[in-house]
Amino acid sequence: MQPKLFLLSLVILCLGLTARAQETPSAVDKVIDFPTSFFNKVQHKYTGLEDRLTRQTEKYLKRLAKRERRLKRKLAKVDSTAAQQLFKDSDQQYENLIASIRSDSLVAQKGRGAYIPMMDSVKTSLAFLKQNNSLLGESKEVSDKVKGSLSQVDQLRGKLQQSEQVKSFIQQRKQQLKETLGKYTNLPDGITKELADFNKQAYYYSAQLKEYKDMLKQPDKLIQKGLLLLNKLPAFTKFMQQNSELASLFRLPDNYGTPQSLAGLQTRSQVQQQIQGQLAGAGPNAQQYLQQNIQAAQTQLSQLKDKVNKLGGSGSGDLDMPDFKPNNQRTKSFWQRLEYGTNLQTAKNNFFPTTSDLGLSVGYKLTDKSTVGIGASYKMGWGQDIKHIAITHQGMGLRSYLDVKLKGSFYASGGLEYNYQPISSDSTSSNSGMHWDQISSWNKSGLIGISKIVSIKSKFFKKTKLQLMWDFLSYQQVPRTQPVKFRVGYNF
Repeated sequence: MQPKLFLLSLVILCLGLTARAQETPSAVDKVIDFPTSFFNKVQHKYTGLEDRLTRQTEKYLKRLAKRERRLKRKLAKVDSTAAQQLFKDSDQQYENLIASIRSDSLVAQKGRGAYIPMMDSVKTSLAFLKQNNSLLGESKEVSDKVKGSLSQVDQLRGKLQQSEQVKSFIQQRKQQLKETLGKYTNLPDGITKELADFNKQAYYYSAQLKEYKDMLKQPDKLIQKGLLLLNKLPAFTKFMQQNSELASLFRLPDNYGTPQSLAGLQTRSQVQQQIQGQLAGAGPNAQQYLQQNIQAAQTQLSQLKDKVNKLGGSGSGDLDMPDFKPNNQRTKSFWQRLEYGTNLQTAKNNFFPTTSDLGLSVGYKLTDKSTVGIGASYKMGWGQDIKHIAITHQGMGLRSYLDVKLKGSFYASGGLEYNYQPISSDSTSSNSGMHWDQISSWNKSGLIGISKIVSIKSKFFKKTKLQLMWDFLSYQQVPRTQPVKFRVGYNF
């Protein structure tokens, strides 16, 4: 009986362990539960970028072709032979480029174009999931999403490579125009202006490409979550080391990461001993002299890096020295140029706030230094004094404004406002009817003043805005309002 009892206990124990193992999800089980929204996010982001890249490239090509046609007409008046040679087949070249960028069957070629780490990670992860579709439960719907996402990534890579060819063509045309027109002296102002406009469009197209590449470098939370989930699988890590674009550029040895791969290499202690031996033979001040040289070299490298970044470099090959002051807002989308804000203004009576204006605004960045916008406000009353507190409706307002950067964090600000206040300023309640639709019921305010952005070491209040404004139309208002207004706001 005892052997049978022992076997029965062993069977029960095994069944319990099996059930427990089924309750605890393994790494493979987690991948089977891989969020399908990952593929939707990839397709949505990459499709959107591809459409924007196609539209922007076509727009810039049409603009440049138009500039070349103008240059041809104006140069023909000076030298018809040179104009015919310089702009021969120019329109056809632009039409061919537009047709190529519109194509939906561009094939991405390995080793071409700028390397974008996040795009490489996304493409390799999709290739891994396509090859190991059993990890996703072998669902046909999910498998189709993987293939569709991978196809979309390849399509965008092909568009990026094609846009690099467009950029190269534009740079060549820019150089040809510069060399040909540079041979003439006293060119008409119209030709010089058209050439300057052509150079501007060429610069902004390069800046637009860089903007799209930077967007691809920024990981979305959902995509990053999916990649972190895959990184838990050793099979994916190995696949990444062997099949990523970076791996094809820097092929690692088969025994990479093993003790055998370190055979024959110097250890850190051996290298340190050699350095100390060299310093000892150079004199007592050798180490101090070496540290000074290293610090000087680091300073020069930092300065050089800042200059490269200002020129649009960052290792992407987008260096281009403009002969004008560029507007960095031109390469951003409409929504990226919007700036939202809120502010508070309070009117006091013997140190007690009688009314408070709560304002909301939305601005559009015209340039890096100027913003124009509109807004609205609500005026709320607090009562006559501390002994008679009563929250009442005191009116509303419509606003428009313009901010122009002066220097540092100081801005020149101005605006026009319409304020509706159905009751007098010394009342706390109103029984009169609202006539907000009558323009005569609104008071006009003309504001001009100074704004300052205060740098507060806080995550939420980095863009605190202080405004001191003068209402030069307040003297015409009935009842007369305070001419000087102080507002505290926040932009985000």
